[in-house]
Amino acid sequence: MKIKKYLVTILFAVFALNAHAQSPTDLIEGAADTLAQRIDGRKDEFRQNRAALYQMIDDILLPRFDRDYAAQLVLGRTWRTASAAQRKRFVDAFYRALLHRYADGVLEFDQSKIEILPYRGGDDDKRTTVRTFVTLDDGTRVPVNYALVNRDGKWLMFDVTIEGISYVRNFRAEMNSEINEKGLEAVIERLEAEAAANDAS
Repeated sequence: MKIKKYLVTILFAVFALNAHAQSPTDLIEGAADTLAQRIDGRKDEFRQNRAALYQMIDDILLPRFDRDYAAQLVLGRTWRTASAAQRKRFVDAFYRALLHRYADGVLEFDQSKIEILPYRGGDDDKRTTVRTFVTLDDGTRVPVNYALVNRDGKWLMFDVTIEGISYVRNFRAEMNSEINEKGLEAVIERLEAEAAANDAS
């Protein structure tokens, strides 16, 4: 489905922001600008070099994504019963799975297709949502909403919702089913093995 292409196209745009953005809207606008600059003229290179693609995304994503919070939301109740070591391993493995799953979408990014709506929140908000629309090839406008959390004055993203579908909720449903069947340790081991295989490919 085309919407899946645009999910991955837009997902990482939010991370390519100016680290000193003054508002959530600044964050999203800076994201579009920076990502467009990073991939300009290099799409074929990144298609041929997966390691370079992953590294480029990681350089942009890691400092600007609340990995711990996103992983905690994905695990839900299981987070509370997981050991500290399991939490850390899951955060790392989940982040790598997210990066690998959506990496190709970065190469489909088209800044001209994004409309960022004015931010209506307050300066003291701890969590907020920035609303955008993405125009598909057939002209359809798809709502894409970014959930952000304020960490010591810096906005970090932790979720994206496409047409009402949250990637955190999707991952949680996927993970919870497997955890209930096989246990958290088995899920972590699978994610780690898949990440290692993707890194080596």
